[in-house]
Amino acid sequence: MSWTDERVELLKKLWADGLSASQIAAELGVQEQTIKVHRGRVMEKMGVASLAELVRSAERWGLHFS
Repeated sequence: MSWTDERVELLKKLWADGLSASQIAAELGVQEQTIKVHRGRVMEKMGVASLAELVRSAERWGLHFS
């Protein structure tokens, strides 16, 4: 899974499934810290300070997941 794919998967899990970082890590077979690092990088790139802002920004950018 590439970095881009991991970030999209993270957004999908956070938004569509409402999973915690530890739950996402378990599902993807990675460490919780890995998820937190990816989440932080996504948030930094999107210029947001909270998960709520991240979800709203993703939605505005057309990242809709089912």
